[in-house]
Amino acid sequence: MAIPEARRPGRRRSAALWLLLALSLLTGCAGGAVPREHSHALPPWEVAETGLGRWAAEQAEAHPGQSGMALLANGKDAFAVRALLTTRAERRLDIQTYLMGDGLTTRALLARVLDAAERGVEVRLLIDDIGAVGQGERLAALDSHPRVQVRVFHPLPVGRANLATRVLATIPVLPRHHRRMHNKLWVADNALAIVGGRNLGDEYYNASEPRNFADLDLLTLGEVVAPLSMSFDLYWNHGLAQPVGRYHRADAEAWRALRDRLAAWLAEENDSDYFAALRRRHEERERSRLVDALHWGQAEALWDPPGKPARRGRPELDETMGGRLWSRLAPEARLSLVSAYFVPTAEGSRALQALAEGGVEVQVVTNSLEATDVPVAHGAYMPYRHDLLKSGVALFELRAEHANGEEAAIGVPGSSASALHIKALAVDDDTVFVGSANADPRSVWWNSEVGVLAESESLAREFRELVEVGASPALSYAVTLDEEGRLGWEMRQDDETLRLAREPGGPWRHANAWLSRLLRLERWL
Repeated sequence: MAIPEARRPGRRRSAALWLLLALSLLTGCAGGAVPREHSHALPPWEVAETGLGRWAAEQAEAHPGQSGMALLANGKDAFAVRALLTTRAERRLDIQTYLMGDGLTTRALLARVLDAAERGVEVRLLIDDIGAVGQGERLAALDSHPRVQVRVFHPLPVGRANLATRVLATIPVLPRHHRRMHNKLWVADNALAIVGGRNLGDEYYNASEPRNFADLDLLTLGEVVAPLSMSFDLYWNHGLAQPVGRYHRADAEAWRALRDRLAAWLAEENDSDYFAALRRRHEERERSRLVDALHWGQAEALWDPPGKPARRGRPELDETMGGRLWSRLAPEARLSLVSAYFVPTAEGSRALQALAEGGVEVQVVTNSLEATDVPVAHGAYMPYRHDLLKSGVALFELRAEHANGEEAAIGVPGSSASALHIKALAVDDDTVFVGSANADPRSVWWNSEVGVLAESESLAREFRELVEVGASPALSYAVTLDEEGRLGWEMRQDDETLRLAREPGGPWRHANAWLSRLLRLERWL
């Protein structure tokens, strides 16, 4: 089964992807990378000396050899936990992200990062070069702090001012530079780590207007943290990770001006509804166990090799994280897959059909055409729906508009417009995967990804509860087949079940989806 996303929010993201995909038909060449000074995660004896390390060890004492895990479905909670880990870190903070926006949440987190650095915390920020486009000045200012290092992954030395110049500069090297580091990881003192689907940006933490993402992270402690941290080291020390100072210069004291600007801005926003809600959550987490409950079990960190985005040609399946994940899954009763961008391909579709026809309950939750921020990806999924449904696979597509979203356990934002951004699955009653990989070809073949595969019945139970809410008719369309084999979209509205015969979504979205199929863009998605 295929498991992209080189995308920015909204129509800009889809337009940029369209141009990149069209340009991918051109030939090109790839440039080399320059080695730099290596650094590594905290050793165990230093972890044990930190407050977070002691807390994690206390929690794990009754669970030797296991990992503690908690799902972070609510966007505000996901932000509050990141902020709290940053505040409590004493030695090291490692942040890996694909995108970094410029809004409420990013500015607040960067202010805390600089505060942590002033306390003596060593900070390493690794961002994919696509996410650094247009942000050179801010990243260089961060990097000017003596205890903050910023590196960009798979960089281009030119065309860095904005997305348009970046696209033009990518033309000669597109065969390699359409491949990106899609990993998301947040590690504090090598004691706790967050892995999942969230980048840095307001839409991932329920702070954006008008659209937000329903997303999911996994907070981890115990045995799985060390390998996750090692994955960060491998990327950080790889030749594709280059110091941002090689492309953007800043004065040695530039971080002070950035800190002052952030502080002044935060003072102005301090009384906003969003920050008032965050303060309440932060205080609740300070008084409690950081999360409401920890699930314990065996957990395995999975990631792609850091050189994957620069290699020539398509890798072998068993060389990818997606291939290794699929080889570990053997559903006997149930498979629940939640993926923002679901492009199963012919091979993946046959595999899901075989499971369903063999008696496995297969359930897929993805975005509807009207909700997705990348209609071209939805267009590549559309041709497989009929055969999937005919075999018994249940398909649910998140609606763009709904009621009482803030109360939904799956973390669907309260705004009237939302989209799914979760990348997770559950097998039977005891296995859960949460990570950065979508169920599409880009995540398998082109981008690099990271995630955690966990065995825990209580974690699987909580995840399935989230899936049930997400698949409910109040939030999603149930895609159906009538007796003549025609697709329909069932929903619940005003206590009435409605069946739509035409796929919901405006003309622009339908046109993008149609062109995706016409141009056979599936392998790039």
